Amino acid sequence: MEFVTVLLVAVALIVVVTLVKAVRIVPQQRQDVVERLGRYKRTLNPGLNLLVPFIDAVRTKVDMREQVVSFPPQPVITSDNLVVSIDTVLYFKVVDSVRATYEISNFLQAIEQLTVTTLRNVIGSLDLERALTSREEINRHLSGVLDETTGRWGIKVTRVEIKAIEPPASIRDSMEKQMRAERDRRAAILNAEGHKQSQILTAEGEKQSAVLRADGDRQARILQAEGQAKAIRTVFDAIHQANPSQKVLAYQYLQALPQIANGTANKVWIVPAELTKALEGMGGALGGLSQMVGDAPSPEAADGASAVEREAAEAARAAAAAAQQIHDEVRVAEAQATGGKGPQGLPAPEPVSPGSLLNDPADQRERG
Repeated sequence: MEFVTVLLVAVALIVVVTLVKAVRIVPQQRQDVVERLGRYKRTLNPGLNLLVPFIDAVRTKVDMREQVVSFPPQPVITSDNLVVSIDTVLYFKVVDSVRATYEISNFLQAIEQLTVTTLRNVIGSLDLERALTSREEINRHLSGVLDETTGRWGIKVTRVEIKAIEPPASIRDSMEKQMRAERDRRAAILNAEGHKQSQILTAEGEKQSAVLRADGDRQARILQAEGQAKAIRTVFDAIHQANPSQKVLAYQYLQALPQIANGTANKVWIVPAELTKALEGMGGALGGLSQMVGDAPSPEAADGASAVEREAAEAARAAAAAAQQIHDEVRVAEAQATGGKGPQGLPAPEPVSPGSLLNDPADQRERG
């Protein structure tokens, strides 16, 4: 009985082991390469698969998903003899599990070595500056070479990326200094451009301001000239409409004569000999103001006649004093000019007294 029990247990164990070896469940995105007696038999697809126990065996389990491999930094020499360290990232997927198993022993190691070799060939033909700025070109070249080579192995290289390019420390310092100098140059150019624009805008503003000031000054001068012309025309029209007599003009001259004599710029006066006669004539004209036709005072102004006569007398006396002062200054000037030898200019006019201006014989004759 015991032997039978042991036999049954052995048989059951053999059946379980046989079933385990005969049934194979393959997950999605994976293929198993099966060998029978050491020779390739078939490839198991995802799902439930049956094998011949103890005859069929699974050689490799191939992952059909896209895989990512990051290779360690590799020293590469550029065309200008600089050693740079390059990190690469590789994306690939197995498209034929049989060839990936039997065409190459370790396809991952083969891809790594092929990437390093191709990368050295590509970077060796470029200088440092071009290598730093031509990553897309390097990636395309690496992808083309790797895809062409790994196609025989049943592997598809989908993408190759250069993760980092590290130049030597001395080169990095030089590059930083160069970039700093470039930034300083750009800043200086921007400052100069800003200063230039500021100067241009300031000059434009000053130009417009000067133009506006000149235009305003021109308009002001035009308006002032128009005002003066209008004032002169108004005075001229008023004088012509009033039709003043010679006596009024003589009286106005007598009032202005003291102001002319008191001018600070009047250093030398040239007094003609006819000045006395002119003053006598103006005195006679003033004496006959009330007797001229059209110049008789109105009844309303009869009370102020005496006041007008007094004002005229005072004006005549002031004019006579101014004329005498001018005459004295002329004599002194001639004496200084001739060196004390006596005057050699015009003959001195007779002095005019205020009474002669007011008591003109012609005026007395008109009154008589």
